[in-house]
Amino acid sequence: MISHSAIAQLEKRLDSLINNSINQGEPGIALYIENKGKIIYNKGFGLPDTDSKKSIDAKTNFRLASVSKQFTAMCLLLLEKDQKLSFDDPISKFLPELPSELGHKILLRHLITHTSGILDYEDIMDNSSSRQLLDIDVLNILKTQHKTYFNPGTEFRYSNSGYALLALIVERVSGQSFPEFMNKRVFKPLKMNNSRVYESEIKIPNRSMGFARNKDKELYANDQSSTSAIKGDGGVYCSLLDYRKWTHAIWNNSLVNLPAVLPRLNISIKEVTGSFYGPGWFYFDKGIPALFHSGSTCGFSTYSINIPSQKTSIVYFSNIAGNSEPFKRILEALNEEGIHNPSEVFSLHQLTR
Repeated sequence: MISHSAIAQLEKRLDSLINNSINQGEPGIALYIENKGKIIYNKGFGLPDTDSKKSIDAKTNFRLASVSKQFTAMCLLLLEKDQKLSFDDPISKFLPELPSELGHKILLRHLITHTSGILDYEDIMDNSSSRQLLDIDVLNILKTQHKTYFNPGTEFRYSNSGYALLALIVERVSGQSFPEFMNKRVFKPLKMNNSRVYESEIKIPNRSMGFARNKDKELYANDQSSTSAIKGDGGVYCSLLDYRKWTHAIWNNSLVNLPAVLPRLNISIKEVTGSFYGPGWFYFDKGIPALFHSGSTCGFSTYSINIPSQKTSIVYFSNIAGNSEPFKRILEALNEEGIHNPSEVFSLHQLTR
């Protein structure tokens, strides 16, 4: 445990670092750090919306983008716990619309570990339409395809398509909508009372809006894209306050025993030595398993590092797209203060494309 004086010094340094990365009246950043089970930083900077008169704080909801995948994966793990599915099931059991040469060869474990080789919907969708796609639209796009990038189970290739299909499988197995299942089985038990899966017609409390920078580094509103309504690959909204509850649930095995799951449900990633992808998490297992995921959309940047055995969590949410530089500097500051970062996080972040 770092000393009280070191914590105070670190707090001032992080305050300065983040303040210097955003301008007054701009969207911003929320940062939460817990080390050895003690909160040492939990603050927000900037605005949830440029029209807002209040600042970002620990209750502000951000679109998690691909950090959402750990929540989608948890829904599948809960259904496995209920004995309603097996990760060795072929996905044709749940998605008979897919061509048989795909549905029979691709297993659930391939979808959840990004080893299915299924085509990226972003590469084959109709970009001329202004209508937002839903998860069912991803299935409708993929059911016309008869090939994969590689033989399922043989390689790692990050796939938003796979996680959109997982959300549909949750619906078909549970008989509930994906947001309903998530709320009933994840958010409510963990008292994540303000977290939501995005639905255009449902209000999100304490919602931040997304922004991006143009080539001149000027900010502009950029909250939604044609793929922003797809739920399984990136549709969760969450705050620092609720995400801490999620983190503690992982540490305490409140929903499932994640450390027990990782050895049987993972893929080794050859591009980064010693790294793996499990259900919704990248991780290193170098004596002290360190979990990592990042998310990036048209208007948000999110990062999460979780070291369960050390009860250490570093969570960074920003409502500015591509806003990774402050996070890099935060990790450098933490390392210098003795909170080491065993994850080579940006080498893994690049794998999400």
